[in-house]
Amino acid sequence: MSTEPRFIADAMLGKLAKWLRIMGYDTLYFKGGDKRALIKKAREEDRIILTRDTRIISRENLPPNLFIQSDYPEEQLKEVSRNFNIFPTGKVLSLCSSCNVTIKPISKERVEGKVPDYIYTVHTKFSVCPRCRRIYWPGSHYKTMTARLESLADEGA
Repeated sequence: MSTEPRFIADAMLGKLAKWLRIMGYDTLYFKGGDKRALIKKAREEDRIILTRDTRIISRENLPPNLFIQSDYPEEQLKEVSRNFNIFPTGKVLSLCSSCNVTIKPISKERVEGKVPDYIYTVHTKFSVCPRCRRIYWPGSHYKTMTARLESLADEGA
């Protein structure tokens, strides 16, 4: 396995997948119900399976995996963080939280008319996902997310 873990989260863990992406960790969200396909993809792409499905975890010869105990996304993130010793790094907010693709800087002029007028007026830095075209900027949600992640990092210190 590579030095930085890569994950694949099952259909029960969409919010966890999003938060791992926000932290900067390559995380696929497997919405399909075919457990064999999930396991095959994990093997092919050297990914750790994250699941709440006891039918997956009970299979023999699984690739690396973690059965997530909690129902709550924040606690789930702590479980993954503790088990794999991962914490927020310089790659926080570098991936699209929807697509898992690295976001790219985009000029303010190129987002005009694509973001609310107020956002366009008060912000200067924007990024875009090359796949889904979602536009990001460091708004109030940015501060909330980074504060949440800082508390996770403090727990690991």
